[in-house]
Amino acid sequence: SPVGWITNYGKVTTVPSVTGQEVTVAIQVLEQAGFEVEIQDSVYVDSLPKLAVVRQTPEADAAVKSGRTIYLTVNRQVSPQVEMPSLIGYSVKSAELYLQSLQLKMGGITYKPDIARNSVLEQLYNGVPIKAGDKVPLGATISFVLGSGLGGNEIDVPNLIGMTLEEARSYLSTLSINTGAVVGIGAIKDSTAAFVIRQSPDYLSELLDPSGNRVPNKIRQGQVMDLYISSVAPIRDTGRIIPPDQY
Repeated sequence: SPVGWITNYGKVTTVPSVTGQEVTVAIQVLEQAGFEVEIQDSVYVDSLPKLAVVRQTPEADAAVKSGRTIYLTVNRQVSPQVEMPSLIGYSVKSAELYLQSLQLKMGGITYKPDIARNSVLEQLYNGVPIKAGDKVPLGATISFVLGSGLGGNEIDVPNLIGMTLEEARSYLSTLSINTGAVVGIGAIKDSTAAFVIRQSPDYLSELLDPSGNRVPNKIRQGQVMDLYISSVAPIRDTGRIIPPDQY
């Protein structure tokens, strides 16, 4: 009671430990022990509950006079936000160190065929790709997709001529082949709806099989194909594909 405080003012008392307690509970404990309480600061510690006491000054078990002010540092209710950097192309070790410097955590790692072995190809937050500059809470967990190197088996280079760019990209993705440079030929309003008129590597080589047919080129998973696109679809005539610039 206030009368008790006045009677006991100046008496040496041991400071109770309130670290880790919810702030309203901590204040009640300290006031009942005869101390004044002031919130000095707030920080963010993801391992502690929101509004928990992070630090107290003087510390627990210190012998001080009753009526003294105990200063509390409290865990923030809302975690601060940090800007996500672009870690695409970083080695997984460098990416992890960068995350740690921002007080972010590295989560799960998955792999897909790519020539950039153990390099970051995609960065994900809650399973969704996250761009550089997007905000994430301090302490958030970021997952990565890394390159596993080239696939072991060679496959035939796919024929993408006549597909829209969107169709071609989707098809290459199912084969674990990466889309490289996309070169526009002529005026193009919507690149995803434009047509593939040329590709590198070509799907057929200059070599002939015993029947006189051209042998398909080969490619490994994780390698890259460059695409040349036009708003005009190529014409298929007698089995030969004629790009628009040769009409």
